[in-house]
Amino acid sequence: MYDGASAKMRAFSIGVDLGGTNLRIAALTPAGERLETIALPTRLKAGPQAVMDDMAGACRQLIEKYGSQGELLGVGVGSPGPLELPLGVLHHPPNLPGFDGLNLRGELERRLRRPVQVDSDANLAAYGEFLLGAGCTYASRSLIMLTLGTGVGAGIILDGAIWHGMQGAAGESGHGPLDPAGPACPCGARGCLEMYASATAIVRRAHELGIGEKDPAGNGTGAALSASAVARLAEAGDTRALQVFDEVGRALGLSLAHLINALDLPLYVVGGGAAAAWPLFAPRMFATVQEMSYVYRMSMPRDPGVFEAGKTHIAPAQLGSDAGLLGAALLPIHAPVPAATQRPG
Repeated sequence: MYDGASAKMRAFSIGVDLGGTNLRIAALTPAGERLETIALPTRLKAGPQAVMDDMAGACRQLIEKYGSQGELLGVGVGSPGPLELPLGVLHHPPNLPGFDGLNLRGELERRLRRPVQVDSDANLAAYGEFLLGAGCTYASRSLIMLTLGTGVGAGIILDGAIWHGMQGAAGESGHGPLDPAGPACPCGARGCLEMYASATAIVRRAHELGIGEKDPAGNGTGAALSASAVARLAEAGDTRALQVFDEVGRALGLSLAHLINALDLPLYVVGGGAAAAWPLFAPRMFATVQEMSYVYRMSMPRDPGVFEAGKTHIAPAQLGSDAGLLGAALLPIHAPVPAATQRPG
């Protein structure tokens, strides 16, 4: 862990959150204080080199501004996958068309002439929650976090470190099949968790149940239906929308039951944009986990919302959309690359 007592007063690190729509770059202190955030559109149409130039330019801007006040402790980048780790090479990323084969780590190191660490956005969201969010609240050094966004990602933290697996592919729980006769998933399987609990799945299921492009008052909006709009309908009492989130809760409950039985971790976190509908899907989720996991029944807390030492907790994420950005910035501080593996600057 980082020893703040031996650091300069304004020591900082830089985190980069690379998304298909937005690019965010932030400077943080070791204590998690955010010094500044730069937000830019991700210029996908201009190509990967243009995006790398934007990323490097924002990093240099922060280095020039804060480098005179303290030491730069490192640069961390979170990216959609698939990623070859630790090299940081992208392989056919669906949310970054045209980026196949891009050496994200190498390209940024070449521009900055400083060591860079790259990891998946889901892993770093889990790392951010571990260091500054639910991991603190529940006093846990091990957790798994499911992120409900366009798809369903996951990150695993074991004893304070990101668990990557043999090929860097650990945490693909969103592609754990729940029903072999279910909807076809882009991963090539059928009935994956992603096909039931992602924002995309929520919209698809709403359409299947006849929910159109309407707001909670029933007025046509002319805008494409979104997961948040379906949530508003459910909150207003629409029975079809309530059914959608009941199905989301059941799917999450089944997946969590498998994870709890297999891993026996103290904490399971649910985050991502679609997790804002927690009150709508959590009751069915908890009921399903309790029914399907004997390990959870052995260790469930008396109140799921209250920390109880030695129990299995399932909780909503606390950092919102900032989890991945914060995790990226803190990665070089809490999990620096050993000097022997760093590339010369």
